[in-house]
Amino acid sequence: MTSETQTGSPRTGRISGSFLTTRDGTQLYFKDWGPRQGQPVVFSHGWPLTSDAFEDQMLFLSERGYRTIAHDRRGHGRSSQPWDGHDMDTYADDLAELTSALDLRKAVHVGHSTGGGEVARYIGRHGTGRVAKAVLIGAVPPIMLKTDWHPNGLPMKVFDDIRAGVRGDRSSFFKELSLAFYGFNRPGAQVSEGLRESFRLQGVMGGLKAEYDCVKAFSETDFRADLARFDVPTLVMHGDDDQIVPVDGAARITSTLVKGAKLQVYPGFSHGMCSVNKDVINKDLLAFLQG
Repeated sequence: MTSETQTGSPRTGRISGSFLTTRDGTQLYFKDWGPRQGQPVVFSHGWPLTSDAFEDQMLFLSERGYRTIAHDRRGHGRSSQPWDGHDMDTYADDLAELTSALDLRKAVHVGHSTGGGEVARYIGRHGTGRVAKAVLIGAVPPIMLKTDWHPNGLPMKVFDDIRAGVRGDRSSFFKELSLAFYGFNRPGAQVSEGLRESFRLQGVMGGLKAEYDCVKAFSETDFRADLARFDVPTLVMHGDDDQIVPVDGAARITSTLVKGAKLQVYPGFSHGMCSVNKDVINKDLLAFLQG
């Protein structure tokens, strides 16, 4: 798939410092680390986090010559908080604007959780003309919600409860959610209160409306058509103790829908393995980039 976009002419935003202003006026904060001549590695973060969630991977790869880029999704982190646009199509178009404005070519796109859906929809809508490889980590495709065709999905009540938590005491909800996210609720787990607080802080930086709407986006979007359009080497990474996006309903299916995808399942790893098990994940990412 070589076309720049399947939805019209390429969208090009305006960059000022560490912010991209999109065509609809949304300001997206982004980080751009490492040598400019290095191969770009673009990170798309999970809900309700920010680009900070990928700092361990960005530092590791930038120190090894890669140019690493990550943005705060619209409505999240340091990006502005528009009322509308909290859906996968718009997330993908925002990503396309960023890659076009930075003129990134032969990029490796890495998406975690909701970010994995963003990467999938980006490829589905905009093709792989600028993409060399893709990595989906604990990612939500093909769909999180239980449906007739996806019996291994999660019932709607799970997502209704998340929405209720976001509308209620959001800060406390995020702090509690961090236990399952990082697997800190498992017997013998070495709990990092600092990491839990980082999760909470990243969550409350975002806008309430954006985070509420994003639940529908990450849970109900069907990515099957997007995955079928992948035509670059793809690595699917998932922990088999992921309590947020269970592996059987996600990575094991996704790896069969992406032609030639490599599936790497990590025994005992949680949804937050990019932080808890960063040394392992960093090593395997580097090996895939160099392979």
